[in-house]
Amino acid sequence: MRCPYCNSTDSRVTDSRPDTEDAIIRRRRVCNQCGAKFTTVERVQMRDLMVRKNSGKLEPFDREKLRRSIKLACRNRDVGDEQIEKLVTSIHRRLETETADDTVSSALVGQMVSDSLLNLDPIAFVRFVSVYRKFSHISDFKKIIAQIPESDTDDNSTTCQLPKTSLF
Repeated sequence: MRCPYCNSTDSRVTDSRPDTEDAIIRRRRVCNQCGAKFTTVERVQMRDLMVRKNSGKLEPFDREKLRRSIKLACRNRDVGDEQIEKLVTSIHRRLETETADDTVSSALVGQMVSDSLLNLDPIAFVRFVSVYRKFSHISDFKKIIAQIPESDTDDNSTTCQLPKTSLF
């Protein structure tokens, strides 16, 4: 493993630990040349997936791009980094195991993210879908919100009181 500080390939592992679901192993390393400490993350990669965009262009599946998109949709919501990482891992695993081809459509990835976010956080779902489907009118939001099932829990939370202006 290459040291991120001095680019030496001579490092040793000082600690290894699996994550909670044994899907990832984090290794703590020390560079034998400069003494810097750093962490690496290992996960099983079954095959190299390619994503076919709507334009027809192919690009490699990028977990980081998926993570950034989900994180952006979940910004300022009660969704933690661990939940986002589990969601990314779940979608990646499903793409690797449930698809026969090494090429998947961006529409399939977007649908998997949408379905997962709907179950995780409906607000994040609306945010993601509005960008993914390129909403351009208020009616687009109304249609998608109308499709979200109502929560079965009693809503005892206080609602935001809007100021009484000509806009409201």
